[in-house]
This record gives sequence, C-alpha cells and structure tokens, in this order.
Amino acid sequence: MLAYLVIREGTKWTDVFRLIPGQSVTIGRAPTNPIVLKDERCSRCHAEVLLRDGQWMLRDLESRNGTALNDQLVREETPLHAGDIVRIGRSQLAFVHDLSKAFNDSGTLVAPRPDDMLEATHFSGAEADSVLDPHEPTTITHRRGQTKFLAPAEEEAFDAPNQSHISRASTKLCRLAFELAKAADVRGLAQMALAGLFEGTQADTGAVLLGPRAAGKKPFNEGALEAVAARSQSDEPYHRVSSFLATTVLREGEAVLARNVMGDSQLSRRDSKGEIHATSVICAPIRRGQQIYGLLHLYSTDAARVLDPDDLEFTLAVAETLGVALENLSRREELAVNLNSVRDENLQLREKLGVFSEIVGRSPVVQRIQQQVARAAPSRATVLIRGESGVGKELVARAVHYSSPRAKGVFVCLNCAALTETLLESELFGHERGAFTGATERKIGKFEAADGGTLMLDEIGEMSPTIQAKFLRVLEGHPFERVGGSQPVKADVRVIAATNRDLEKEVAEQRFRRDLYFRLNVLEIVVPPLRKRPADIPELARFFLQRYNVETGRKIRGFTQRAMEQMMRYRWPGNVRELKNVIERAILLTQADEIDLEDLMLSRLPTAGDTNEMPAGAGNEYTQMTLEEMERRHILATLRATAWNKSQTAMILGIERSTLDRKIRRYDLHELVLRRGP
Repeated sequence: MLAYLVIREGTKWTDVFRLIPGQSVTIGRAPTNPIVLKDERCSRCHAEVLLRDGQWMLRDLESRNGTALNDQLVREETPLHAGDIVRIGRSQLAFVHDLSKAFNDSGTLVAPRPDDMLEATHFSGAEADSVLDPHEPTTITHRRGQTKFLAPAEEEAFDAPNQSHISRASTKLCRLAFELAKAADVRGLAQMALAGLFEGTQADTGAVLLGPRAAGKKPFNEGALEAVAARSQSDEPYHRVSSFLATTVLREGEAVLARNVMGDSQLSRRDSKGEIHATSVICAPIRRGQQIYGLLHLYSTDAARVLDPDDLEFTLAVAETLGVALENLSRREELAVNLNSVRDENLQLREKLGVFSEIVGRSPVVQRIQQQVARAAPSRATVLIRGESGVGKELVARAVHYSSPRAKGVFVCLNCAALTETLLESELFGHERGAFTGATERKIGKFEAADGGTLMLDEIGEMSPTIQAKFLRVLEGHPFERVGGSQPVKADVRVIAATNRDLEKEVAEQRFRRDLYFRLNVLEIVVPPLRKRPADIPELARFFLQRYNVETGRKIRGFTQRAMEQMMRYRWPGNVRELKNVIERAILLTQADEIDLEDLMLSRLPTAGDTNEMPAGAGNEYTQMTLEEMERRHILATLRATAWNKSQTAMILGIERSTLDRKIRRYDLHELVLRRGP
C-alpha cells in the first residue's frame, strides 16, 4: 500500500515524501537524512520511519527534544495510521495513504481520525501556533523589553514564595554569569563573584583566592594563593582558609562542605587576628578543565545560618562560571597584548620597507609641497625633486608614488652616488651571465624590477655621462639591453629623480647632459631645508619622540621649554635627518622624563646656506641700518657664497627666481653680478 509523509514547517505545507517498502527513512537536521528539517529543536538524526511486518512504524532516535505522535511522546516503536500527525519541534509530518484525501479545498490538511485528534489546547506558546490554521491571523500574546532573569535583586517581582529553590538559584546564577562577562579586570571579577555568592548562599564571610597567573596548568601550593577579594558581613574580619583544607581541595579538585568547624584545627586557622568561629565552611576550586585558577572560601559564623548542600551546589556553579570568566579575561588580555605587538611590529616593518609615506608638518611650505605632490601624482611625467641632503626627498617621492595610479606597483629606490659607473649600469639595466668578472648568473636591473611601478634615482647628478646617455634613451621610451646581452628589454616605469646639486651649474660646466636635464625637469618639486620652515620643528620633534618612545620602551613626556627654544634657534645643517638622530640619541641618554637642553647634542657644522659675510646686526653688537639695507647685504652675501648662481641663491633664500631678479635690479646688484666683483 502506498504511504506518504506530508511535511509542514511552521504555517506552510512544504513537501511530500513517498515511503518505499524495504527502505527506512530517517528524519533530522543533518543534510545526510532523506527528510531534512531546518528546525533548531530537531536533532541531527531525530527519528526514523520503517516498515515492519507490513506496518509502517515510527521510532525516536534518542533525540534531544523527543518525538510526538498525536500529542503523545514516542517511547518505543509505534505503528502509524492514516491521518496520524508526527511532531518534531515546530515541524509536523502527516502520515497518509491517499494524497487526494490529504488536503481540502482550502489547501489545509484534513482532520485526522477522531480517536487520534490533535488538540491545540494541549500545547502552549509556539507549539500551539504550529497546529493552527495558516489562514488565521497571528496574535501577539506577550511583550517584554528585558528578561526578568537579569533584573536587579530589588526588582525581582518574579521571586514568589512558591518559586522553587533551584529556580531562584538558576536565576541568580544566570544574572551573575551575565555580570561576570562584562568585568574588565580580575579584581572586579572576583568582587562580582563574591557579591553573587553572598546573595545566593547563607555565608556571611568569604574570599576569592587566586594562584599565580603564570602557573598555567602547573600545580601550586596553598602558600601561593592570594586573596584578591574578601568580604565579611559579621563582626569578625575574614580569616584565611586553613592550609589543610586548601591543600585538600587543590589536590583533589573537589568542592568541600564541612560543618561544626569550631575547634577543628585542620579546618580552621588560628593566627594573629584570632581564631575563626565558623559553624560551617565551603571551599571550592575555581577551575576550567584541568587548570585550577584558585579557590572560593565561604563560611558562616551564625548558628542560625548553616551552609547546606544547596549552598555547595550554588558555590560550585559560581566557581565553574568564574573559571570560564577568568579564562576569557586572560584570553582578552593576551589578544590585546598581541594586537599591540602586531601593530608596533607592523609600524616598524612599514617604516623599514619605506611604506610609511606621511609628510609631517603644517607650515605653508609643507602644504605647498603636498599640493605639488597631489598635482604630480596622477600623471606619468618624470618628477625632479630638489633639496639639500636630509630634507626628505625620498619621502616626497614615496608620497608621489603612493598617491598615483601606480600605488599597487613596486617602489624601487637607487642611490646613484653609492656605486661606480660599472656597478651603476648593472644595477639599472641588469647583466647577463659572464658579462664581467663576478657575473655568475643573470641579474634583473632596477628598471625591470620596477616594471609597472616607480623608480626613484637619488643623487642623479652623480651619474656619469656614459650612463646618462643610456638612461636618456630609456626615459624616451626606447628599449634597453642588459650588460653583456643583446636582447632588447622594455619596461613601463615612472622615474622620479632627486638631487642636492645645482644641475644648471652642472650643465653649464658640461658635467651633466643638457638634453637629460630638460627631460628630467618636467615637474619640479623643491623641498626647502628645515631652517626655512621652523614652524614644523615642534611637530617633527613630537613625531620622532613618539616613534622612539615606542621603539625603546621609554616614556619621555616631551621637551622642556629651553630645549624647544634651542631647537627652534638651531640652523639644522643636517635637516630633518639630523633632527631625527638628535632626538633618538636624547631619548636613549636622558635620565629624566623630559628632554632638556643638556640632552641635545647639536653639531657646529655650517649649513649649505651659510655665507662668509653675515648680515650686519647678526652678531651681539647692534648696527643701525634699514631693513632694505639688511636685505641687500644678505642677498649679496648669499650670491657670493653660491658663486653668483641665481637658482641656488633663490632656493636658499626661499624665493622665486623672478623675485630674486627683481630684488637684484632694485638694489642695483646687477652690475655686481655681471662683473662678479665686490
């Protein structure tokens, strides 16, 4: 005979499953079952329907919530009859032989046989809703914003006299676990646990004793226990647990309840504070798995309040909950330490790899540089960065790269002054095996390595004329060949050149190719020396102070007023690089919590802009003169110091070349420039 299971989940009939003789059908939440119910109350393998002696039978597979047949829990194999309703969680399965009789015109299941009628009144809450007609409107029966189990003790309206002791204890334990999960430190955790124990037991004195946190799973003795939190509601202060009782609990790992403690030297302790007078005592291990964190020690000094086995059960439950909370707190602290360590390591790696590309400073000069970087970044044009050594030319180059569409590509930097002509050619273009002595294998050059990214060439003015010619062809888009090779290589590279030399003077003296100069000088960014932007010194100093505080583990708070004033007056011949080194050295050597004037080791080297003729009035003696005369003398002195190079003079003075020309004409210095005389 044909048989079917019509499946209903919630308010809808969802599927029909045909039962085949000789094949048993399992029902459950696991996807391996022939009938899968997406119900949280359904076990992975919940029930089974099978044919035995010509009769379809239903069997529960030791499920968590049980299987009901026509409102009766299935204890053993039970026969199925047409119209029977199998309930599993919120799901229903109707057993029928004829599908045409399974549904009426409205689409609902026909009523079962009268003797097996399923009555909705036997169910409560959501269970009753699952057997109602799906076309009936839903009715909301209760509303509540917060569970009553987490309400404060004074608001426990549900704590009625007829409520069982287990129910009240469960409620208090639920609320305590919720509070313990929010504790931020061990001491707060212990105090919350102790308050919950005093509320849930008859103890009037107790303490939370914890062992060394570094012990881990290693056993420790009673002497290593520390009373993290102690409390007494009696006239007597808390007395520490006896060595015998503590050692017993730590060794056995079991909670202990003892009565008639007075006079028992093994369970009580006598010390300088006197002798404990307790009618009963509880000592329970705080543990998580095999690891013991410490002990809960409670006792009562009132003969009318004797601790009982229910108090022991509650204390043991609190101890287990406290063990979980301590483990979670330890993991949170460990994660926080690891996170800070990873952040510091990431910051250091980024700085070492050069990924750190922030330009520090808020002066108008720095803002102008940032604007120039923003304009230069989107294009593919070559950028020439000019400035003294140590001003941060590489930092500006990185900012251009990481602000450009090539940011995901590589950034390769090469110092042209650090290599000989042969090595520089090999580094730029690579070489083939056997190209020269020591070339034991093929090497990829910086141009190939930077394909799709940016190549920065520092100290471009140090490049020899031979390399300049080959470099110019690559800049113009021509392929190149590796040293000792004949295979043309082409790379898509954006070039950023940097120099502290006066390229115009180098071109005039034929040490730098004129065509290469014009090819490089498409977009120019001039980075002024630190002495030309003193407003950035305090911010740079604080930036390096914070960086080296992290690296060295020091906690230097800042700079004294004398130290900051000296740094503002100092001319910084080494520019930002020197400032960074001075602060790093001061942090390592200072013994105070602030860097003072004596901690700053400043050099006496002249700056690149220092002149042999200083403006009048710059010394200790005052000389009366107008501001125009002082400006005239200073411009003249700077021109003489630069061998009458206008471009370098304008850069030192921090003005435009056209402005310098106007001032030369204004102060009648053009004749001196022409004859280069005094």
